[in-house]
Amino acid sequence: MKGKYCVLLMVLVFALGCSHAPQTSLQTVSHVDLSRYMGKWYEIARLPNRFQKGCLRSTAEYALKDGVVSVINRCDLEDGSMKEAVGIAQVVDAQTNAKLKVSFLPDWLRWTGFGWGNYWIIDLDDNYEYVVVSEPEQKYLWILSRSQTIKPQKYDEILANIKAQGFDISALIIDKR
Repeated sequence: MKGKYCVLLMVLVFALGCSHAPQTSLQTVSHVDLSRYMGKWYEIARLPNRFQKGCLRSTAEYALKDGVVSVINRCDLEDGSMKEAVGIAQVVDAQTNAKLKVSFLPDWLRWTGFGWGNYWIIDLDDNYEYVVVSEPEQKYLWILSRSQTIKPQKYDEILANIKAQGFDISALIIDKR
């Protein structure tokens, strides 16, 4: 039971931390085919954040149903336990599908409009093999892949792209796989 409260607190902190006014300098990709985007993604690297403290390995799974994306984030901890956060995402830019809002709050709290975080797709492989996700204030960043690893040359290209968008790549935490 204690773990469930920890996950809820983690999700609440994330949602509140992502609800600031957006900056205009962060660029998203021109288009996302949501049906191709669905499925399991492995975290390769991330910027430090409070809600993933202690995570060694993380995954995100997305499924599209009736225009809403279900989200299941899982994190393996050092002690062998797992944290899980279940939420939903909704497209806020239907022209590109690259800007979404995500909430991990319980259904009964989502109607308030409070606790929704930005989920912007800022880099996406043509074959949907990797993606980079952030939010307008650039406080958060995730590099995700369909496989548990990325080829070093491709990873270097991704790092160059995110560095060009103003991110501090020296702060990245690499997943321990």
